Amino acid sequence: MTVECDSVAFADEASLGIYRSSDYGERLFCRVCGSSLVWRMQDGSAHALALQALDDQSGIALTSEIFIDEKPSFYAFANETRKMTGAEFIAAVTGEGA
Repeated sequence: MTVECDSVAFADEASLGIYRSSDYGERLFCRVCGSSLVWRMQDGSAHALALQALDDQSGIALTSEIFIDEKPSFYAFANETRKMTGAEFIAAVTGEGA
């Protein structure tokens, strides 16, 4: 799970790795332990911080789901959320039509 952010900054980027996971996105991870930390657009226009990277998760609400067309049929959240297919999400972050 991730939290959408306007930007993300790290106090020490020496242990930060970057993996370009698509033509538009990349994943930032810890080179020491391998933990996934952030997904972001390569142009910096969107960021999603991994929840496990936060010490305090209070006040965070699950409001949207992406790639719902690829989730297992038994996987569902109890609350109502905004749902986007993979194509809808990619169109939203790249500005290209679905």
